[in-house]
Amino acid sequence: MGARIGLVIFDCDGVLVDSEMIACAVEARALTAAGYPITTAEVAHRYAGVSDADMRRAIEEESGRTLPEDHAARCAAEVEDVYGRELRAVQGIAAVVDAVKESGAQVCIASSSAPERLRLALGLTGLWERFAPHVFSAKMVARGKPAPDLFLLAARTMQVEPAACLVVEDSAPGIRAARAAGMTAIGFTGGSHCGARHDARLSEAGAELICADARALGLLLRDLLGS
Repeated sequence: MGARIGLVIFDCDGVLVDSEMIACAVEARALTAAGYPITTAEVAHRYAGVSDADMRRAIEEESGRTLPEDHAARCAAEVEDVYGRELRAVQGIAAVVDAVKESGAQVCIASSSAPERLRLALGLTGLWERFAPHVFSAKMVARGKPAPDLFLLAARTMQVEPAACLVVEDSAPGIRAARAAGMTAIGFTGGSHCGARHDARLSEAGAELICADARALGLLLRDLLGS
């Protein structure tokens, strides 16, 4: 953390919006109906942090079967419906983002979610205007997390060197991607999907520090940014 932080890159799901368990529950129901029995907790544990496309590709390779053609579309429609009724921002995170911007550092999002889902989630929770247009999706790069491509795209677009970027992530693939990009990685366990030993998994993946909630994250960023 020696370099002056010029850009804070936030993951979206599980960091800004408490969405992981919603999306994982939808996916688990659809996969089970398609003949691949799996629980919500298993989806969260195995695939949180990677794109839906990468997750489904891995499942098809493991099972030796192709998922139904309309699987992705049906899951997307159900997620949109449930988001409208249940999605909330992570408590206190909006104030954290505002404080980072007030310090003079830039902010952006780098997420494994598709652009349309990001626009929906951030719009429903009042966070879109805090970041737009600096919202980067894994669909914009050839390789999603844990590859560094998405974070490097964000840094390049925001014109900040990777060494001056700090990434806030709730998943091991995201932490590994940040480290591979040469960035400081902070683990966040404030989402409802973060169970026992989640902090240990993030530390093992390379997180330099772990923040259990938005208050802890805000204090850490205040110290690092000198604000």
